[in-house]
Amino acid sequence: MPPLDAISQRPKRHPFLVRIERYISLSDDDLAALWGLIEVDLIISKCRELVFDGYEHHKLSFVESGFAARYKLLRNGKRQIVNLILPGDIVGLPGSFLNKAHHSVLALTDMNLQVCAVNDYVRLCYKRPQFGLMLSWLAIQEAITCAEHVVDIGRRTPTERLAHFLLEMYSRLELVGLAANFVVEIPFSQEVMSDALGLSVPHLNRTLAKLRSEGTIEISNHRVSLKNPATLERLGHFQRLDLRRVPPAEPNGANSLAVDRGYPRPAVLARRDRHLASRSVARVHPRGE
Repeated sequence: MPPLDAISQRPKRHPFLVRIERYISLSDDDLAALWGLIEVDLIISKCRELVFDGYEHHKLSFVESGFAARYKLLRNGKRQIVNLILPGDIVGLPGSFLNKAHHSVLALTDMNLQVCAVNDYVRLCYKRPQFGLMLSWLAIQEAITCAEHVVDIGRRTPTERLAHFLLEMYSRLELVGLAANFVVEIPFSQEVMSDALGLSVPHLNRTLAKLRSEGTIEISNHRVSLKNPATLERLGHFQRLDLRRVPPAEPNGANSLAVDRGYPRPAVLARRDRHLASRSVARVHPRGE
């Protein structure tokens, strides 16, 4: 493990920490344990492959800056981007938990990553279960995001897809403090956007021009201003991801999830069962017989 002074110098406002602290509270000891897993800080150049489809990949890389794409390349040469990886995300989720990765990951810009072995992270989860819960919450986010992408490709029109895409990029970057006032930087090409949306580049250009002409968005270089977010939300059927915080552990070991949702405690259930059992006996042996 690196010395504590080196750990303390790691950015406390790392986008990954900004993201997860919305859902779970971590102590300084927790953060030291997490950063103590880091094997190397990497600076990755644009267009470098980070994960190869069909090959082993057993690292988790926390994205401090930069963008990447998780994609599938078909035999006919066509590419479908499954999801975009932004600051605060993890490269290697879910690929590191498979024997062999099912998708490739490509750096779309220069990136800064902090890398640890997945086995070391799992061992940390045994010692500090909050990190296992944290990973579960991130996996839920990933599942919901990918489900929306299925709806994009399967049922939304090109205009609806683009509206949803722009709002998703804004909300994900706003979550980690990298977007505000409905202005978002999208530092990758229209080819990447078209592969993410399942459109040709000319079709994407026409769709962008349509939203610009309607005054819904403005584009300057790679900066997109969402001029009418309410219209975009209706157009894209967009629902902001509103994940609840991880419930705190009960100090006496009680089932905090059950209590938090208003479910009866185990002691209450036991009293109910005894009451039902006594009523059953009363019906079988009526009083006075």
